[in-house]
Amino acid sequence: MADATPVFQIQRMYLKDLSLEQPNSPQILLEQQQPAVEINLAMAAEVVTDGIFEVTVTATVTTKVADKTLFLVEAKQAGIFEIRNIPDDQMQGILSIVCPQMVYPYLRAIVSDVCTRAGFPPILLNEVNFQAMFEARMQAEAAQANGGSSIITSAN
Repeated sequence: MADATPVFQIQRMYLKDLSLEQPNSPQILLEQQQPAVEINLAMAAEVVTDGIFEVTVTATVTTKVADKTLFLVEAKQAGIFEIRNIPDDQMQGILSIVCPQMVYPYLRAIVSDVCTRAGFPPILLNEVNFQAMFEARMQAEAAQANGGSSIITSAN
């Protein structure tokens, strides 16, 4: 009889991608206006091999003064997780809630650090309720499957 003990282990956390752009420097740095900050988050999960999953959380931070970009940071933090012998009805929740909650603090630290190293005040990403995001996505998918229209919101 095969061992059916549930397994959940973090194999590795790593920075998958990082980009910083300051397209209008140095002129834009002389502006005295308060910049507008836009933050977009995305999450993805994919199978690497049997029982091994990669979960990524991406933050895109755009700051503008008037219509000119001050700086743009895009960071993608990833984690590799071993997940075995978990019921199918729980797997999506683990990949969409539990794993991103473990990856996200690393992403927050990286975004803050990159902004500081670029010469700007740190951008502190707010805490994210991945469970609420997951539930909203499930409701939207259910509404679409039932022929209804829905509005999908993302974390900003």
